[in-house]
Formats: sequence, C-alpha cells, structure tokens
Amino acid sequence: MSNATQVPSDANFIAIDLGAASGRVMLGRWTSSPNGPQIHLRELHRFANGPVQVLGHIYWDVLRLWEEMQRGIRQHAAEYHEPLAGIGIDTWAVDFGLLDREGQLIGNPYHYRDSRTDGVPEEVDKIIPPQRLYERTGIQRLSLNTLYQLASMRMRGAAQLDQAHSFLLMPDLFHYWMTGHIAAEYTNATTTQFLAAADKRWAVELLDELGVPTAILPPVIQPGTILGDLLPQVRATVGLPTGSTVPVVAVATHDTASAVAAIPGLNDRSAYISSGTWSLVGIEVQEPILTEQARLLNFTNEGGVAGTFRFLTNVAGLWLLQECRRAWDQEGKALTWMNLEALASEASPMRSLINPDAPDFLHPPDMPAAINDFCRRTGQPQPTTVAEITRCCIDSLALRYRWALEALEQLTDRHIDTVRIIGGGSQNRLLCQLTADVSGRRVVAGPAEATALGNIMVQALATGLLTDVQAGRRAVESSVRLSTFEPRSSLGYDQAFERFMQLAAPLH
Repeated sequence: MSNATQVPSDANFIAIDLGAASGRVMLGRWTSSPNGPQIHLRELHRFANGPVQVLGHIYWDVLRLWEEMQRGIRQHAAEYHEPLAGIGIDTWAVDFGLLDREGQLIGNPYHYRDSRTDGVPEEVDKIIPPQRLYERTGIQRLSLNTLYQLASMRMRGAAQLDQAHSFLLMPDLFHYWMTGHIAAEYTNATTTQFLAAADKRWAVELLDELGVPTAILPPVIQPGTILGDLLPQVRATVGLPTGSTVPVVAVATHDTASAVAAIPGLNDRSAYISSGTWSLVGIEVQEPILTEQARLLNFTNEGGVAGTFRFLTNVAGLWLLQECRRAWDQEGKALTWMNLEALASEASPMRSLINPDAPDFLHPPDMPAAINDFCRRTGQPQPTTVAEITRCCIDSLALRYRWALEALEQLTDRHIDTVRIIGGGSQNRLLCQLTADVSGRRVVAGPAEATALGNIMVQALATGLLTDVQAGRRAVESSVRLSTFEPRSSLGYDQAFERFMQLAAPLH
C-alpha cells in the first residue's frame, strides 16, 4: 500500500463494482466503535451491465457504464455533505481497452464471451508450449484470457492493435478517465496470462513471440496505490464541490481479488468459493504453485493483496442459472432466485448431472435446451421442468466444488476442513447445504457483498484507517452476519460424484 492520506476516523468511501449482469455504486460508511471499526454498505445506484451484440461480435457498453458510474457518484453528492474519502473500481478480469496517442479510446472493448478467441489457444500452443507458458505466468488455460484476445487481434491483422499507444484493463481504463493516470493494477494484470508470476513484471517476451507490441503496456502498481485526485471536470460533472479533493485508489481491481481480501477467518485450513457468474474455488498462498500437475488440472495463480496469491480454479458458476432465467423470462416466466431455490428444493436430487465447464455451456443461445441436450447425449433423464433444470445445475455445481476442493488438497498437502462461500451464491441456502453435504466439510456462507467490502477495505488501508489485511477482515466480520452449514449424511453422494466424474472426465 502506498501514498496514504489522512482521513477522519469516520469516513465515506465509494466502491464501484461491475459484475457480469449488473453494476453497482456502493457507499461504504466506515465508522469507529468501542468494538472496532465497521463498514456499513448502502447501494447508491444499480444498473444493467449486459454485453452488446453487433454484427456477430460482443462488446462492453463502455460509455454508458461510465455515465452510470458518474450518476451513482452524483447521488452521493446530492445526499451527503461529508467529503468522499476515496473511490475505487473493480470489474471482472481479462478485458481491456486500447488508447491512441491522444489518450482516446480506440473502438469498443470486446467482451470476453466474444467468439474471436475460438481456436486461438491451439494456435498459440504452436508458438509457445503450454508448459513454458504456465511456468512463466502460472495462469490457467482459458480461451478468454487476454493473451489469446491479443493474439487473435494479431492473427487477423486488427488495425486497432497497430494504432494503440496504451493498453488498459477495464478498471484501469475507468480509473484513467477519473484521474488521467495510466497504470495496470497488479491483481487484474496477473489474469492476462502475460505477467510473470515470479517477479511480478510483464513477461514481454511472450507477446514478442506472438507479434503483439509491448510498448503499449503500462507500469504495474500494487493494490492500495492512490492514483491521484478525481479530475476537476469529473468533480464538476458529478456535483462535488469545486476545490474538493477525492483520492482515487487502485483497489484490488479484479473483483475476485477484492472479494477474497474481505473473507473473515480465511486461513490455512479453509478454502473459499467466490460464487457469482463464475465460481472461483481456491486458497490463499504466499508463493505461486507452478507444478506440472497444477497446470494439467487447470489451476491458476492470480495476484492477491499484500503479496499473496489466489491459487484457484474457475467453475462456470451461476452463469448457468442466469442464462436459464433469461430464457425463461423470454417465455413469460418471471422467476426470482428465491423461486428457483424453492422449486429446486422439491425436485429429486442428483437425477440429472452436467459438467458445468463443458464447452456446451460457454455461450449457448438457449441454456435450458443446452442442458437438456447434454443429458440426452450422456444417457441421463432429461430435465424438462424449471425445478428439474435448476436442481440439475445446483447439484452439478456442488459436485464440481467437491472435485476442486479435493484437487486443492492433493496439490498443496493441506487439509481443508472449512469452505467459505462468498458472493451472491452464499445466499442460496440449498447450494451451501449441498456443498457441505457433498464435500463433507463445514460451510460458512457470507458475506454476499464481499467484493464491495474488499474494495472499501483496501481503500481504508490506502488512506491509513487500517494497518493490515487481517485487521480489515476483522472489521468485515464485525459488519456482517455469517451462516454455518454442517455436513449431513453423504449417503448417495459418493455414487453421484462417481457419475459426475465420468461426465467431467477431462478434469482429470
């Protein structure tokens, strides 16, 4: 952490969190009490964050998002007279924008679900062997990784790449628009698959081999760096007083890094599941794990706060049900998450299973149909009702979590007795209980707003309100209510896991 400024013991921070379905501008009121500091969250503004499809490609709706962020900050200015102690932005990983020599955005940033990287990893393998790529970066092989996005641009001769002067991951782009400062925050930079795990610098030789220009890469900074004050023109737009100063902090800008930073009680005997559109199943370690076995099992080493690494694997997550809800909504079935959980609780368990990470489910036009077709092809009963399809997704996710937890123990020689589920999925009691039952481990659920809490926690570290991450996690724990799920009898779950492993054979 660096460049701390003096702020009062009670302070207002703004955390801007862009998720795959929605974005939020969150107020975090940092208050002192005899029992220690607490963070009180309030949603100032929520807005949709769906991708935009144009002529067969998928993009970020980046200028509208920028306007929505300013609208949320304007809401704070209208309601509160207290000065802002800080602003920080987090988003998902890998996506980026390119700037020209005048600092203007070149084109619309692509969305990671765009098909332009289909088949690109195999082409990159011919130039950079997968083993060497993993030994250098420690990042798992996903076709959506920034490395493959840039390689696809070079392979098709995209003019934007030749015109670019600066490369900025999405939170860095928004921070640039706020401050005029160009930098790459470390936790998000690690996910590109061209940042060296050992020395935490750009592995420029990898991009050189792919013909991607490296002069466009900005300096890498650590989470907790204060980038500068909000630009005067932005302050004026959002209605903040003339002459006021608002520090903009490069938090742990990868949303999962922010979420993991805020997990109460995370230790050597516990794993976490950051459960949202994606499920990230992992542990916190001090050094990257770069073994061949880790690579073959597709585990990744992503940057964390305070010099840590998040050793984890990605699981498709609630994306399955988000897309099902979207399809059902188009059919006129307005179903809430609580509706779906209630329906699934009444459905037969472990009847039909899928591999959540099968290519079938990456971006199908009709998710319920894709799930039904997978079950038909694999000789299982086809789930046809909303209840059956929802139960299929939740059962399959719980089984996938068990696989990931057992792999973590195998790769690290650790014994994991507690699973800490954070994010939106922590509110799904059926998923939490099934994870405990299927894995045979205690589950502690919460906080649901871990990403926003972690964002604000790093701002508090940067501005001198906190001394270290552990103090921040204690502050989070005193601010939220957690739920515990003890494992129940696993009768029948071992057989279901054996069936799941047959369906997910590529995992092992």
